[in-house]
Amino acid sequence: MKIHPKIKPLRDTIINTRRDFHKHPELSFQEFRTSKIVANKLESFGIKTKRNVGKTGVVGILKGQSNGPIIALRADMDALPIQETNNFSYKSINEGIMHACGHDAHTAMLLGAAEALSKMKKQIKGEVRFIFQPAEEGFGGARYMIKDGALENVDEIYGMHVWNYQKSGTVGVQSGPVMAAADIFTIEITGIGGHGAAPQGTVDSIVVASYLIQSLQTIVSRNTNPLESTVVTVGQINGGYNFNIIADKVTLKGTTRSYTKNNQLLIKKRMKDIINGAEKMYNAKIKLKYKDGYPSLINDNTATANVQNAAKKIVANNVIKPYLTMGGEDFSYYTNKVPGCFFFLGTSPKERPPMSTPQHCSHFDIDEESMLIGSSIFVELACK
Repeated sequence: MKIHPKIKPLRDTIINTRRDFHKHPELSFQEFRTSKIVANKLESFGIKTKRNVGKTGVVGILKGQSNGPIIALRADMDALPIQETNNFSYKSINEGIMHACGHDAHTAMLLGAAEALSKMKKQIKGEVRFIFQPAEEGFGGARYMIKDGALENVDEIYGMHVWNYQKSGTVGVQSGPVMAAADIFTIEITGIGGHGAAPQGTVDSIVVASYLIQSLQTIVSRNTNPLESTVVTVGQINGGYNFNIIADKVTLKGTTRSYTKNNQLLIKKRMKDIINGAEKMYNAKIKLKYKDGYPSLINDNTATANVQNAAKKIVANNVIKPYLTMGGEDFSYYTNKVPGCFFFLGTSPKERPPMSTPQHCSHFDIDEESMLIGSSIFVELACK
């Protein structure tokens, strides 16, 4: 491993910055303290800074001493509504809020890179744009940043995610799809209620719901190509009043995941077909509310090669294929506009068993030394 020489002296600063953010987490579009610290630090580095971009976002602009492309580097800043169960000194002091996905580390790594690059203007060809984004966790903060001009004239964009599914010291990167389109659906079933001992004349919404839950699973098993990953999950069921009452209403809520637009459209169509058939079969009224979430995240071939080359300078042969999930990521809004690459930084704590500290758990933590790798890669990408 070869940490960039401009990042090495910033080790303690990067780690302490991450710990400060971890101790003071803020939810989506409430990142007031975080964004203020980010903006103040950028200004102290001599970087032109724009505040209140995309509501609570920050953009830093650093021009090099020669002409070249505009390269954007992005970090998200928001935390999650989770009660932390860790016991270290920098445990969250905000009740019910925690950095359980690593955005504190993302912000600290990009600040570290910004400080290093502010002293490297001669090596920068063109412009580096630092995008500190709010509200990745379900609110699509990237869209607000784009609307406010954060991506204007940008030629390439890069982002990363700390990834406890990979060993510390590895960098996972590949071209093509790396994060799924993440959609949300609600199904409202209306039947005819009655006494549990006299089901005749009723339309049992629970029976209809049971049929739908089973039938929706056939979309993945029988309609989509088994070589193309897709998911249909019903994660919530609400209905019924008592043990002896046939329910007249049941609500199902869930999510669908897909890597391709064709599969996304296929899932939606088949859901409608299944629901229309169930309405006729059971004589029930069924309403589908389907909300398109983040698009699938597709890495550009050239941008991916740039990340691979930059990462090899830091971790040598530990550049690997990433451990992929069907999670969603609003970085996809950027890559739908300009070429980019989103990669995965192995951060699994060395003293804990693999997979024991996954994203979004109440005891989430990372190997903080890995952050120096992330900052180093950002520096290499900015100076390529």
